Amino acid sequence: MGLPRFRIGVIEGDGIGPELVEAALTVASAAVEGEAVLAYHQEAGGAKTYAETGEPLSAAALERIRSEYDATLKGPVGLPTVRKPDGTEGGLLGGVLRGGLDAYANVRPIASVPGVRTPMRPDLGPIDYVIVRENTEGLYLSRGLGVGNDHASADHLMMTRHGVERVVHRAFGLARARTGAPADRVRRVTCVDKSNVIRSYAFFRRIFTEIAPEYPDIETDFRYADAAGHDLVHDPGHFDVLVMENFLGDILSDVGAATIGGLGLCPSGNIGDTSAYFEPIHGSAPDLAGQDRANPVSQLLSAAMMLDHLGLAGPAGRVRRAVREVFAGGEVTLDARGRPTCGTRAVAERVRKRLV
Repeated sequence: MGLPRFRIGVIEGDGIGPELVEAALTVASAAVEGEAVLAYHQEAGGAKTYAETGEPLSAAALERIRSEYDATLKGPVGLPTVRKPDGTEGGLLGGVLRGGLDAYANVRPIASVPGVRTPMRPDLGPIDYVIVRENTEGLYLSRGLGVGNDHASADHLMMTRHGVERVVHRAFGLARARTGAPADRVRRVTCVDKSNVIRSYAFFRRIFTEIAPEYPDIETDFRYADAAGHDLVHDPGHFDVLVMENFLGDILSDVGAATIGGLGLCPSGNIGDTSAYFEPIHGSAPDLAGQDRANPVSQLLSAAMMLDHLGLAGPAGRVRRAVREVFAGGEVTLDARGRPTCGTRAVAERVRKRLV
């Protein structure tokens, strides 16, 4: 019997996207060698595609991603110069893919990397938590649907019971698979909201509170969003898994990224019940495109999340370990802006050589 074979959709994206994706595919293929075969299938998507066709992703490509691929690896997309008539960016794929695939959980690990300088106090200890961001509802459900004129504008924030229930269950399930918060090794899920002000957030908290007793082995915790922003900096070791509405998750994951050394270290997975795609949480940085200066670690770790999703835990763990080792051993260092001093391709090559 031959090795298991997986069909992987690939969207290179814009700006630094092609460089990052090339690095990730190289590392992922090396990580699974002898255990599985990854068959890559390129799909056009992003700002360049929008400029050429008027759509950031074709309906046919979306259908292939939904029905033909075991997972999809996506680079950052969007260019500030490519805009829709309403002024918003024309090359973004979040609304297209998250809604089109019903990828309702945006899973964003935030973990410190030994050897990477951060603005945090050393006595705060390691950081290792996951933000689970509801991905298909909330404020971003208004994408492209807001109303306004020269005097006023309005967007709606909406959450459904079904949408909240499934992402809360996903967060508790993830906590069960982890080893707890770094500070005390307690498995806990923190509900983040603004339920003291906004009715929709009170609705989110109420459903979270209803579901929590189904997981008696997991401690529950609550933070208002502003307090969560403070505590992710002041006491990050307390957190294990945090679950929240779409817009809040977008903001607080960037706060978390700053505490570990920057967006270039942060992967994400957009996961539904039948489809998933994986991508860095940062943008396309067109000013760095083609210069071999971008940090590929976010894309490498996104590929590791993809391998986990495919059931390839061994190769996924080797990629994460190799990333930690190249930084801890001083083989890779970052400049003040989070860019690798050795270059994009060199980071990927050094990680590849560390795979054992």
